[in-house]
Amino acid sequence: MLRIHFSDADLGRTRLAAAPDPLWEIASSLHRFQSRKGRWAYAGWYRTARQQLREKGMERLLRGVLLPLYPRAAYFPDFLTPVHAMDGFEAGMESILATPPQRVLEEIAILDRTVGAPSWAGELARPEARRELVGMLRAYHEAVVVPHKEQVQARIEAERAVRCRGILDGGVEGMLAGLGPMMRWRPPVLEAAYPTQARDRDLYLNGRGITLIPSYFNWGEPVAFADPELPPVLWYSLLHEPDARQAAHGAASGFEAPGRPLTALLGRARAVALYAASSGATTGEIARAAGVSASSASRHATALRDAGLITSIRNGPTVLHTLTHVGASMLRSAMAPAGPAGAAGGPAGGAGAAGGPAGSPDGAGRSDG
Repeated sequence: MLRIHFSDADLGRTRLAAAPDPLWEIASSLHRFQSRKGRWAYAGWYRTARQQLREKGMERLLRGVLLPLYPRAAYFPDFLTPVHAMDGFEAGMESILATPPQRVLEEIAILDRTVGAPSWAGELARPEARRELVGMLRAYHEAVVVPHKEQVQARIEAERAVRCRGILDGGVEGMLAGLGPMMRWRPPVLEAAYPTQARDRDLYLNGRGITLIPSYFNWGEPVAFADPELPPVLWYSLLHEPDARQAAHGAASGFEAPGRPLTALLGRARAVALYAASSGATTGEIARAAGVSASSASRHATALRDAGLITSIRNGPTVLHTLTHVGASMLRSAMAPAGPAGAAGGPAGGAGAAGGPAGSPDGAGRSDG
């Protein structure tokens, strides 16, 4: 377990990232190649990523360089996911290049002690070798992460909308209390599940605050830097639901998906729009989920709003749509397990909650050796 200790000053300096950390998404996407856990949530990405890597002749790079350097294990080097990456991909690349050679050697030594480092890893202390690595990371990022950029950003924006509700209802502590199921707020400590192969640890923020970064490709436990002296950051998993279009066609497993009951009532596009609004969605996000134009998505949202199923609020140039109580009840009923005679059962656990599904550990967490 990771225990993060907050003071009043830390609560005031806690923030939620507005965009994914591109270098962390590289790292966690590499972990997806090393585990079948949660494969269903990334099935479409996995197929296209493997195809892209084959077509671009990058399979040897994946197996020989990237996977050994980013093992799905208790540790991989902190310098590969620098805090400056929160300012964008290029800032992260520059930070890798600027890493002091001694730090590179120290972290490679920890990797070697923990799970074993590739024989060539020590060469990364040389600036020339790191420049070559940055080129490889850039090629990988362009091939398998950038094509999904809009989908990833849409999920991050929906997650921020949900967390904002927590802040409105209970302040920062209300937001922290809603981060489960892999995290639990026990004032003044945020307890986070940690990889089973990593020992328990305490992180004292000491007035520095912390940046919470939702991650699309991370699966399971939240992850923090191994080095407690680095700026506090916590990457945590989004909850992956079956794709909205699959849901609208009845493809979600474990319950009656919105498709059959809601498509008959609302039509496919509006059923998708209602499902998308469960975690907060802009008109553009609804359009992408339903595969319709922005103008069509706006008309569907208007129809749902007029029926009292969603509410809409303008946020700068975008409009954010969320469920009303009536819309949430309708969606829960449509997603409820069918009883013996086909009657609806209890609620299906709520759409749009944050955090990775319980019981699905991801070995990408870090320990401090």
